[in-house]
Amino acid sequence: MEAPNHPLLSVHLSNRTSVFVDGENAYYAQRSLGWFFDPRKLLDFFTQGATIGDAFWYASQKMPPDPREQRFYGYLNHAGYTVRMKSIKYFRDEASGELTRKANLDLELAIDLFTTIAQYDTAVLVTGDGDFERAVELLRSYGKRVIVASTQETIARELRNAVGKHFFDLAGIRPFIERFVAPSTEMIKEEIVL
Repeated sequence: MEAPNHPLLSVHLSNRTSVFVDGENAYYAQRSLGWFFDPRKLLDFFTQGATIGDAFWYASQKMPPDPREQRFYGYLNHAGYTVRMKSIKYFRDEASGELTRKANLDLELAIDLFTTIAQYDTAVLVTGDGDFERAVELLRSYGKRVIVASTQETIARELRNAVGKHFFDLAGIRPFIERFVAPSTEMIKEEIVL
């Protein structure tokens, strides 16, 4: 399916675009939507008619690494992303005894936004994290166009305000980015029997 001629994307004709995906935040956005997007389709949607500067995916990694996650990260590489990973660390709250996991890659994403700034005219951030409010403001002050893709339910108010009209609700572009899983052989056999 060809991506629509959306007004926010129509200026890409001689544009250099880089995509930065906050993997953890994108995962929770997809869970809230009830469906998952295909990383390759997402990249294609936001870079249609543009020269791709870079594409980064920021991901947490279990220790020892989960083979399913490893396959997914391999797919991301094949789809055109540079994958930045950080091992998950676990912390126990002294008072409650609750175990919390943390693998914050916000700093890595911000560093890449600014160290690759000469390679793009438009930055697409797939996140709803309010911590990126100031980064968006700074990029815009440098004359960069910033698009944020998230959901209405998971985007922080501060980030939504900073990006203004350059917000894409993932629900609105579902037909162009949704991941479809081919039915397994067992599912086909069950359907034939029924």
